[in-house]
Amino acid sequence: MRDELLAIIEKNSRIGISDLAAMLGVGEDLVVNELAALEAEGIICGYHTLINWDKTDIDTVTALIEVRVTPQRGEGFDKIAERIYKYPEVRSVYLLSGGYDLMVTLEGKTLKEVSGFVSEKLSALDTVISTATHFILKKYKDHGTVFVQKEIDEREMIIP
Repeated sequence: MRDELLAIIEKNSRIGISDLAAMLGVGEDLVVNELAALEAEGIICGYHTLINWDKTDIDTVTALIEVRVTPQRGEGFDKIAERIYKYPEVRSVYLLSGGYDLMVTLEGKTLKEVSGFVSEKLSALDTVISTATHFILKKYKDHGTVFVQKEIDEREMIIP
C-alpha cells in the first residue's frame, strides 16, 4: 500500500483522503495514519504546486549551475552543499557523477540577478573551483508534467 500511496500523491498531492482510500481499497483512517507516518519518517518531505510561470505575468529566470568543488576533509561534499542550499535563491542542490560535483538550480527575476548570485556568492566560496551556468529558456516537461501540449487540428479534411 505504501508504494501505491506514494505514487498517487507524487502525481497529485491535492487528492482527498476519501479518494485515496477508495483507490487503495482501505479505510480513511489507515490512509491518514500512513501519511502521518511517511511524514514523520521524512519520506514525504513536502507538498508542492507545479506552476507554468510562462503563462503568468511574473518574470522569473531559472538557471542550472554545474559546480566543481574541493570536498572538505571528513565532510566530503555535504558541508559545501549545505552552505549553498541555505541561500534563498537556491531551489535545489544535487550531488552528481561526472565532470562536475554539484548541480544547483536557482531562480531570480532577471539574468543579471542570477548571474550576480553566481559570480558574487557561489563562485566566491573558497571550495568552489569552477562553475558552468545554463539558463532555462523553455520548459517542455517538469516533474513528469508536460507544459507544452500540441494543439490537435480537429478540422475535417475535404477532398474534392
